[in-house]
Amino acid sequence: MSNIPETGRTQRVRIRLAVIQVLVFSLLLTLGGRLWYLQIRNGQEYSDEAKNNHVQQVVQPAVRGTILDARGVPLADNETRLVVSASRTELMKMEDDGRSVLIRLAGVLDMKPKEVLDKVRLCDSKTPQPCWNGSPYQPIPVTDEATTQQALTIRERAEDFPGITAEPTAVRRYPAPGKANTAQVLGYLSPVTDEEITKAQDTDSPYLRSDQVGRSGLERTYDKELRGKAGVTRYEVDNLGRVIGQAKNDKAEPGSTVVTSLDARVQAVAEYELDNAMKEARKSFDRNTGENYKADSGAVVVMEAKTGRVVAMASLPNYDPNAWVGGISAKDYAALTGKNSNYPLLNRAIQGQAAPGSIFKVISSTAAVNAGYPFDGNYPCPSSYSIGGQTFKNFESQGYGSITIGRALEVSCDTVYYALAHKEWAKDGGNKPKKHPKDWFYKTAHQFGLGKETGIDLPNEVSGRVPDRKWKQDFYDANKDAWCKQGKKGGTYVEQIAYENCLEGNRMRAGDSVNYSIGQGDTLVTPIQMATIYAAISNGGTLYDPTVGKAIVSGDGRTVEKIEPKAHGKLPLTRQTRNDIDEALAGVATRGSAAWRFGGWPQDKIPMHAKTGTAEVYGKQTTSWFATYTKDYSIVMTISQGGTGSGASGPAVRNIYDALYGLDDSGKQDLKKALLPTPQKSLPKIQPDGSIDAPRIKPYDPDSQKTAEGQTLAAVLGRRD
Repeated sequence: MSNIPETGRTQRVRIRLAVIQVLVFSLLLTLGGRLWYLQIRNGQEYSDEAKNNHVQQVVQPAVRGTILDARGVPLADNETRLVVSASRTELMKMEDDGRSVLIRLAGVLDMKPKEVLDKVRLCDSKTPQPCWNGSPYQPIPVTDEATTQQALTIRERAEDFPGITAEPTAVRRYPAPGKANTAQVLGYLSPVTDEEITKAQDTDSPYLRSDQVGRSGLERTYDKELRGKAGVTRYEVDNLGRVIGQAKNDKAEPGSTVVTSLDARVQAVAEYELDNAMKEARKSFDRNTGENYKADSGAVVVMEAKTGRVVAMASLPNYDPNAWVGGISAKDYAALTGKNSNYPLLNRAIQGQAAPGSIFKVISSTAAVNAGYPFDGNYPCPSSYSIGGQTFKNFESQGYGSITIGRALEVSCDTVYYALAHKEWAKDGGNKPKKHPKDWFYKTAHQFGLGKETGIDLPNEVSGRVPDRKWKQDFYDANKDAWCKQGKKGGTYVEQIAYENCLEGNRMRAGDSVNYSIGQGDTLVTPIQMATIYAAISNGGTLYDPTVGKAIVSGDGRTVEKIEPKAHGKLPLTRQTRNDIDEALAGVATRGSAAWRFGGWPQDKIPMHAKTGTAEVYGKQTTSWFATYTKDYSIVMTISQGGTGSGASGPAVRNIYDALYGLDDSGKQDLKKALLPTPQKSLPKIQPDGSIDAPRIKPYDPDSQKTAEGQTLAAVLGRRD
């Protein structure tokens, strides 16, 4: 046993424990101090370093898919250009917000300093174009037309151009093959906005800040398919930005190819003929106004009758969609949107609304038959028709005696339709309508698809208007206060009209009904609606959704999604009525109001059916309409303030048919010259790399198929409408 007393041993243990406690406490104090130093005093500094010591993403934009015509000719594709861009993020770090850098850049690019400065400013409600409406964190293109020397200068003098890049980039291109502009159908692109990025975050197709988005036309409708999927490479980097490893790599997937039913050759013909028809109309004298026709806008649609597929669609005035590539200039933007621009961005084939005039009579004829009036009955066609103290005249006040509805269609006799509509108005109660009026003429128009969209695969289609009783009441409710305020009994013409509308503007008056029966008054239609209707008469009665897209082909060319024709209704007529109308419209082209435009046409081989229309518009010159079909196609053309139907639009429509079928003016067919004697059924073959062996297109030569014989024959027949 130890001789050390128990009390001494306990004392030493206590001392040792105290020393250990002091050491542990000191270590904890030191560790706590170090943690305070790292997390509190220098926490922000290390936090900032840590943010840079993680994964960084590098985005490789996907190549946007091409848009092809039915034979594989590119209507919209991409080309590599030298693009000079500016980073607002870097420029805003400078004392002058990068102004001096942008001014130096303007000198290198041979641009005005203001032009460069305007391009990189952000758009808001107070900032006019040009400005940047995309994300402020995305590089802003200054020009996509830099020369090699300009790009080298910027890259070699990087210290003079911080925040500026010059890189080869795939840029959208609209090549206009064979001068087929196709602007309103194709549309254009502009940068994605922050609002769009936020909205699309939870979808299966989110936007990247580098994306360009379709704003109109096919570019908008098929934007998701065309855009593809951007590639993202994720790099592990240290706090100095040095790459220390690659985390993940998602390869870019190119956008799909959209194959359309358009034929670039026919499109070029349609555009040329519409433009030429408008120019010729401006040379013609309008006896009503005492000046030449203005012919300020127009549209034409060429459609496959059995499918509803659009072969060509032209609208004037038009524009160059390439103007939007790389950012639009102030001059170009003003030319497209200013008060004096006449709004070329509008696709008047689907957005232009006008009274249809006599091409509406196929609907009135059907309504009359459905109401119980025999198609082959006898109806008086006097030169005028009176209701109370108001007289409604025939075109050029010509009468034809007692005729059938079919003959009324052929010679476009207004008074036959005035009388039929007036009788139905009276049967429905006249000024004191029945509780449930039949309203055959209005009901039939709705059944033909008017007053609503056709469903075409292009954005912003308008619905037109059927001025039925519901519309009259809604319009009255919206305008009653203004009418009552402006109206004055015995005042000016405008004041008197306002006074009458204030009292009974919601009534369906006799004058409203008779005007409506010939496509006048408050009725509004679009060219695409009328092309759909005339195609339906051709195919036996099926109303198809018009389509421009024909198929979507994946970027590797392996997957093909066909866009099949879809029907949205049937015409409200029996087979017999359809055949009667078909025969009458053939008569229009052979012995009626359009016969002088189809001299020499091979009616026995390719039966032609037509209807002319000359619509009166308050305060303007008349609108020219020409609606036609064969067994293969329907073609509808309209020219605002262009004059008569057959006079202004007739020659152009005939020339389009001649080009389609390879006909000269004498009716002789040469299939070698025929652009599309039958609708295109097959799809172009796209290679796995996305390439295609597209046929070349020659510019349209309008004189290649004309003969002196045909011109003389047309002149002999004389001019009628």
